[in-house]
Amino acid sequence: MKVLFVDSAHPILDETLVKYGIECDHLELDRNAAKAILHQYDGVVIRSRFKFDKEMLDASKQLKCIARVGAGMENIDVQYAESLGISCLNAPEGNRNAVAEHALGMLLGLFNNLIRADREVREGKWLREENRGFEIEGKTVAIIGLGNNGSAFAKKLKGFDCRVIAYDPFLESTEIEGVELCTMDEVFRYADIVSLHVPLKDDTHFLVNKEWIDQFQKPFWIINTARGKCLKTSDLIDAINSGKIIGAALDVLEFEALSFEKADIAPAEFQWLIQSDKVILSPHIAGWTHESNTKLARILASKILASLNVQV
Repeated sequence: MKVLFVDSAHPILDETLVKYGIECDHLELDRNAAKAILHQYDGVVIRSRFKFDKEMLDASKQLKCIARVGAGMENIDVQYAESLGISCLNAPEGNRNAVAEHALGMLLGLFNNLIRADREVREGKWLREENRGFEIEGKTVAIIGLGNNGSAFAKKLKGFDCRVIAYDPFLESTEIEGVELCTMDEVFRYADIVSLHVPLKDDTHFLVNKEWIDQFQKPFWIINTARGKCLKTSDLIDAINSGKIIGAALDVLEFEALSFEKADIAPAEFQWLIQSDKVILSPHIAGWTHESNTKLARILASKILASLNVQV
């Protein structure tokens, strides 16, 4: 059997597949070049370089699996792939802890003005009252999406003596101690902090917009470690300017390229974000740790082997 790598992955993934007799080819290909040779392979390993849409999948019907090194699957037409008998694999278990720790770090940085305070001290400014912060204790944290990442973030909050509520339309109950499943009306009523942990789909594209924000009954902070296009930046900026949103921590941006390797810095909204002390930014690295790199590879290797019916 043969597996094509069109994106990078930890060497453990390749080594594990080779150990069980699978030939692995690592090729830097554009979309058309990949489409031309996919018929030669049983599996393909990707990140986000290009989309596996109907056209791509029609050229890849002999594939048994598409394995994405990560969690999100928005660059694969999963429904159509599965109709062709192609398994779509990902590894959200591999980076959920990294995402949860990053979200918590961004929240603490936001609450305690750490980015601004660090910069000011380096500039010789010693401003204490101006950097008085907030505590998580006593706040209500609303998690939107209680899957792998949302659940991991909920567990990180256990020691902060805060109320944790979660909205997930696909769950009827949760076994996570201290987490209350709730309706969106309850999120709008009680939330002080909102953290997004949803995939990018039609119903979550620009989920956070003016209409959504206006339904909150009190000012709140927001964290987005999900996908950039789940949040409409212009509406976020208006809400920060009006005081409806107190601050934002964004690991992902509306302006990212499909590959997530760069962002369009030209839009006026992007320029506003980078100049605001009420916003903390990072370049889509919440799940990007040394440990998660290894975990993703190990988990995906086991799923590929199972999908290809390789005895382990």
